[in-house]
Amino acid sequence: MSSIYPKKYTIKNVDKETLQKWYTTLVVGRRLDERAPNYLKQAIGWSYHAPYAGHDGIQFAIGQHFDKETDHFFPYYRDMMSCFSAGLTAEEIILNGISKATDVAGGGRHMSNHFAKPEWNIHNVSSCTGNHDLHAVGVARAMKYYGHKGISITSHGESATSEGYVYEAINGASREKLPVLFVLQDNGYGISVPKHMQTATRKVANNFASFKNLRIIHCNGKDIFDSMNAMAEAKKHILEKGEPVILQANCVRIESHSNSDRHELYRTEHERNYVREYDPLEKFRRMLLRYERFTEEELTAIEENAKAVVKDAHKKAMKAPDPDPETIFDFVMPEPYKAEKYPEGLHNYQGDKKKLVEAINETLKQEFRENPDTFIWGQDVANKDKGGAFNVTKGMQKEFGEKRVFSAPIAEDYIVGTANGMSRFSDKIKLVIEGAEFADYFWPAMEQYVDSSHDYWRSNGQFVPNMTIRLASGGYIGGGLYHSQNIEGALATIPGVRIVYPTFADDAAGLLRTAMRSKGMTVFMEPKALYNAPQAAAPVPDDFEVPFGKARIRREGNDLTLVTYGNTLIHSLAAAEKLASEGIEVEVIDLRSLIPLDKESILESVKKTNKALVVHEDKVFAGFGSEITSIIMEEAFEYLDGPVKRVGSPYTPVGFNPIFEKAILPNTEKIIQAVKDLLAY
Repeated sequence: MSSIYPKKYTIKNVDKETLQKWYTTLVVGRRLDERAPNYLKQAIGWSYHAPYAGHDGIQFAIGQHFDKETDHFFPYYRDMMSCFSAGLTAEEIILNGISKATDVAGGGRHMSNHFAKPEWNIHNVSSCTGNHDLHAVGVARAMKYYGHKGISITSHGESATSEGYVYEAINGASREKLPVLFVLQDNGYGISVPKHMQTATRKVANNFASFKNLRIIHCNGKDIFDSMNAMAEAKKHILEKGEPVILQANCVRIESHSNSDRHELYRTEHERNYVREYDPLEKFRRMLLRYERFTEEELTAIEENAKAVVKDAHKKAMKAPDPDPETIFDFVMPEPYKAEKYPEGLHNYQGDKKKLVEAINETLKQEFRENPDTFIWGQDVANKDKGGAFNVTKGMQKEFGEKRVFSAPIAEDYIVGTANGMSRFSDKIKLVIEGAEFADYFWPAMEQYVDSSHDYWRSNGQFVPNMTIRLASGGYIGGGLYHSQNIEGALATIPGVRIVYPTFADDAAGLLRTAMRSKGMTVFMEPKALYNAPQAAAPVPDDFEVPFGKARIRREGNDLTLVTYGNTLIHSLAAAEKLASEGIEVEVIDLRSLIPLDKESILESVKKTNKALVVHEDKVFAGFGSEITSIIMEEAFEYLDGPVKRVGSPYTPVGFNPIFEKAILPNTEKIIQAVKDLLAY
């Protein structure tokens, strides 16, 4: 859309050629909307379709005001007309609906009716209502930082404002004064749940009326001209004032929520007939005739042509190839940065030892100096001389400034979600986020974590967030609940993210450097009990790199293979030292990297020692050690002289009292006893 706005769009001051284009777009879109359910009936596809009829005005206006050269758009599953109006072709709409390999949104990998065109910055978003608001805020943050003149548009129904992350997004955008347009398409229902069960306020946008730096605009989303004027006003305000706008559009939902819903079960016949009377397309048609802008014959000709456009698009889409099942492993995880200086992640450097916390802090600073497009935020990471709860980021804001290093609200979802969004602005941007002050508090961010984990796969390789998520993990600090739990086993069940868990300072530096230089997502687990522990200190060579998926043999032995990582590596090495004095030689393997996993090193060691013990801090039941045990049993069974044993925590939370913690967490004595029991088998 041109940056020169008319004073007001009216039926009289828009030229006939433009009106003809508008009507053509609206009619073709509606024919697509009406045709979609037939594909399901014919078992061709489009198994999920959320009809937009009744939202025509606001969705048409969104698309007309979206500029693919400057703006970013995050549509929701009902935004067919928004995307079609923005420039997607009828063929591209159908390709998405019937999940073809040539679907520009994601090659059939994502649910039908989730329209996108990433090359135009029409983003591929997930099915979670409203979660993409955080991505819109993140990309707007990058727009503001880089001085980019454009706006970020996010769209969804009014009921999505019941989600906490929508509140977080609006709160954050107003606090940071970001160029975001939140479009609320209010049709009165969240599937079958009426609006009065979502909020006490009739106009949900007014729930945010007290927010500073935020403008609220209301419009009739059923009316083309009112919607166009409201969108023009909203975009103009954002570009001129640099602050967010909520645009609430009053719409009607003419059909059921989706093709799996039956609205006659919860809407009366009177209501269903009433909403049909307010059909925006029919209203627009009547206006064109009433003001004598078109004749009946002219409109009929446009409508006949629309049928031909849809028919032609259907024929082309039906000939398109289906997805290849052989490609399911494509785009799960991008190729990482290749560690060339230290390809095995090993060194013989004999310099002064550094503590774990020093190694992480210094590596962060070195990488920030190396790449000016690197940012970090989280809770308490930049409060004067404080650098988080454990001073890991101490001194960073002083050196790199508050625009690259800043503290975030206590909203883990916001921390992760805006990182996803900010990385969408440019692939050169690398982000480090403290996902939570303690790993135990990361759970509110899990929705964003899951969404981000399959962005690369879902978009058919068109987008992956470049972020390193730091999490201070584990116990042995007397922290108890929410301060001493372990979550890596749960995170490892979600494909698409690397997970590393270094113990020593040199490995922490090397893995952090590789993570920050790599494309994609990495969870960087930090054993917080070892931050300042002398046992974890080590010499760290300059520019040390540790590749993902490379374990490290910390101690060689022939009697038993002990596989471990994190805090329990220290206890395992102490146990191996004591056992050596008794003539028992244990080979200790430090995984360092959980995803990807160096199973080759594990299997090679087991084939040599014929016995295996897996030790980790987390619960034995359903912990990450279960996966290691299964791999050994499946791929090295013939080499075993005994069962694969595990040492970990019992199936309980980690208690606060030191007596509880000692009883629950693994220690040197428990490991020694397990080794002796297994050797005696």
